[in-house]
Amino acid sequence: MNTIKEFKFKVGDAIPEFRAPPLTRLTLALYCGASGDYNPIHVDSDYARNVAGLDDVIGPGMLTMAYLGRLLTNWVPQQSLLEFQTRLLAPSRPGDCIVCTGRITAIEEGSPRIIRLELQAENQDGKKLAIGAAVVGI
Repeated sequence: MNTIKEFKFKVGDAIPEFRAPPLTRLTLALYCGASGDYNPIHVDSDYARNVAGLDDVIGPGMLTMAYLGRLLTNWVPQQSLLEFQTRLLAPSRPGDCIVCTGRITAIEEGSPRIIRLELQAENQDGKKLAIGAAVVGI
């Protein structure tokens, strides 16, 4: 079986995408409980509408970032991740199917070989929810 170190990469190559299951209210509630993010805009429709002025609840931005992290750790072992940053652009919403993608932007030969990536998360309509960057060492 090949390991990630044996694969040949080049700048511009895409890494395997990660598709999250449709975002449900249960997922939002479970994530909020696990992360300690008890902001009611993520779980309480009445609060989101009447207090925050939103159409409905929105997903935590860190959940979108977590999905981008999963994109990376599905590709390389967690210990290979050297840097990871995300800029949130738009909130996710119940029903969204978040697709995370990454593309290699630079490769620095050495030990370890450094691979720089650009990342993005979009919903099913192609709306960008987040962009980011990562550095892995393999």
